[in-house]
Amino acid sequence: MPVQFLPVSRRLLVSAIALALAAPIAAAEIGTLATAVAATDENTGAQRSRARRLEEVEVEGQAPTAPASPKYTQPLLETPQSIAIVPSEVIKGQNLLSLREILSTLPGITFGAGEGGGGYGDSINLRGFTANNDIAIDGVRDSAQYSRTDPFNLEQVEVVNGANSVYSGSSSVGGSINLVSKRATNDDVTHVGVAAGADGYGRMTIDANHVINAGTALRVNLMNHQNDVAGGDVETFARRGIAPTLTFGMDGATQVSLGYLHQTDDNIPQYGVPFFNGAPLPGVDSASYFGYSNVDTQQIDTDVATAIVDHAFSDTLSLRNLTRIGTTDQLSIVNPTQGTFCLDNGINPATGAACTAPGTYLPSGPRGNERDTTNRVIANQTDFLYDFTTGVVEHNAVFGLSLNREEFELASGNAQRTSTGTVPAYPLMDLDNPDHVYTGPHNYFLASTQLGELDSAALYAFDTMHFNERWSINGGFRFDRSEGTHRSDTHAVNGTVTQGPLLRNNDDLMSYRAGVVYKPGNNGSVYLALGNSKTPSKASVNGACTVATCNVDPETAISYELGTKWDLLDARLSLTASLFRNDRENYKVADPSNPANPSGEQQLDGEARVDGVLLGVSGLINDHWLVYANYSHLESEVLQGVSDLQAQLGTDYARGDRLTNTPEDALSLWTTYDVSPKWQLGYGATYQGQVWLTQHSATNINGPLVTYGDYWTQRAMAAYRVTRDLRLQLNATNLFDEAYYTRIRNNGWATPGEGRSFVLSADYAF
Repeated sequence: MPVQFLPVSRRLLVSAIALALAAPIAAAEIGTLATAVAATDENTGAQRSRARRLEEVEVEGQAPTAPASPKYTQPLLETPQSIAIVPSEVIKGQNLLSLREILSTLPGITFGAGEGGGGYGDSINLRGFTANNDIAIDGVRDSAQYSRTDPFNLEQVEVVNGANSVYSGSSSVGGSINLVSKRATNDDVTHVGVAAGADGYGRMTIDANHVINAGTALRVNLMNHQNDVAGGDVETFARRGIAPTLTFGMDGATQVSLGYLHQTDDNIPQYGVPFFNGAPLPGVDSASYFGYSNVDTQQIDTDVATAIVDHAFSDTLSLRNLTRIGTTDQLSIVNPTQGTFCLDNGINPATGAACTAPGTYLPSGPRGNERDTTNRVIANQTDFLYDFTTGVVEHNAVFGLSLNREEFELASGNAQRTSTGTVPAYPLMDLDNPDHVYTGPHNYFLASTQLGELDSAALYAFDTMHFNERWSINGGFRFDRSEGTHRSDTHAVNGTVTQGPLLRNNDDLMSYRAGVVYKPGNNGSVYLALGNSKTPSKASVNGACTVATCNVDPETAISYELGTKWDLLDARLSLTASLFRNDRENYKVADPSNPANPSGEQQLDGEARVDGVLLGVSGLINDHWLVYANYSHLESEVLQGVSDLQAQLGTDYARGDRLTNTPEDALSLWTTYDVSPKWQLGYGATYQGQVWLTQHSATNINGPLVTYGDYWTQRAMAAYRVTRDLRLQLNATNLFDEAYYTRIRNNGWATPGEGRSFVLSADYAF
């Protein structure tokens, strides 16, 4: 059922019309200026600004040399920060099919159980801290909580580690994730891909880039995909997408790129099996489905329109402007794995008490929950890149302005109710073989509607100062003005609506980052850097601040990093190593029974820390051998988990505990070797170390903490080049059929990892 929030829609429409009207005027002004510059210097048209150089597509097999964002003024070698880039060649080589799969190949990243207040979708934990609000597409925040299921339009995925609000805006405590879209290039080439495999796997993609005339090119990406889940009885995924981009002026001073993405998903999501005390319940088959397959659904529609203008005023001054209008709709109906479980031995695992129906499951809780969400964004980012000299110091500077408006609508209710709105009597299920077909009443009752708005305006500046060929300083600051509102209305079964208060959160945020880089040689660097992040109470348009949090000052985190980077073998192989500390200095905690705090507002007394090591290698060892590997070791700790008053009273039971869902050790590896001109073999391995699922609390003061053990998954690939244009590829995922679980909600449910599967694909280029 749609939610009507007319004031929001009207404001969004007015903003879109204003941008649409302003675009031709801006383009005309840029065009006039370009003509004047070209008349002054005939060679300007052949120049390439730093912004454009950093966004050029890398040669196949060569490690990416820079992030796509123009805010990063230097290549990776001279950027004082740990940044992992997963290029499209690595994604295709491993046959990775979602953002979750791509990120699972990077160490230190785990995934939450979904649902909760945010809804079903990607729930990401980066370096011990949530990164749900730190995902961007081409540098523009993608705040919707949904499943990003396909990389068909991705050039690369960038993971920036450490607190970095200065680059990404508010939040970004553990880091940020940027998805870089494909753009038209100056090549005439078309790739047609088809694939088939076990578990109903079928896929077809087209990536066609056509040069229309000198400086103008059209690129169209198409995708149609379906698959079941290896090792699952019910789950299915189906989607299709189209992503055209048209680029003008690639041979001139002004380049304009117009892009559009549309993707539609229709899934039966994989929710999970009952999981208690760090393990699935005894006797439960990981293939079982504990929801209702004829009710559960996840339907996603994504539409994103982007215009990018790059203009080189000269070889030292350039401009980049990005405008985006996007909408993401998701309808989900889920039946979480909740209820009463009675094991075969007659024990209830939740209570430890005896139960009367051994080997059964009685569903209860939020069964049939329906969430209909809409996220809208309208954004404009302008960057000026300026290279200049002051005395003997060379500067690479960026000055920018970012304007974002985000809107969120949610209608939530239940689709499994009697005609009077009551909860039906769910039948008892066999715990070993649950009946996943719902035969009860189908009646939808709206329970609540929510509206969120978030406006942000930011000014930022970055500069890299080169003192000589050995020493440089990289620094930047950002000022954000964040204004957010949230309202939640409740709907009774009889149709009565109770309107909730309109809650507001307005904050001024100052972020910074600074680093010193020393280059012992042209191919190596050593750096020391620090940066911070600021997180307001309403950090996401989806999230609601409350009476107890809206007026609380922003949280702060600081990251310290010492690292080194080396490009070897004629810059074909990159080695990286870093030591870091992430201090979450003051996060919000409840402050009960404090006579000095009669309003009940939460206090910024929480503290947490993650110390770690990151090691990486990427690129070509020789003409035939490619390797892409990363390792992380994370030592996490709660420094204070309650308010100062509660700490003085001795109730800080979690103090000294590890952060949940944060692996101490993690490793990822992908390598390929050209056995001959026609044959290529590949092998990949991912290791996830032990994670803690619980912390000490008032109900578990000294008791044992629950953990989930480590596991390995392995991949293999064999490719055969039939002709110059035709390539066949066989991928094996989870090669040894390892049993493991992800997205764990202890004493609730966990998602079984996919079993062994095989996919044969063909790529034809012409």
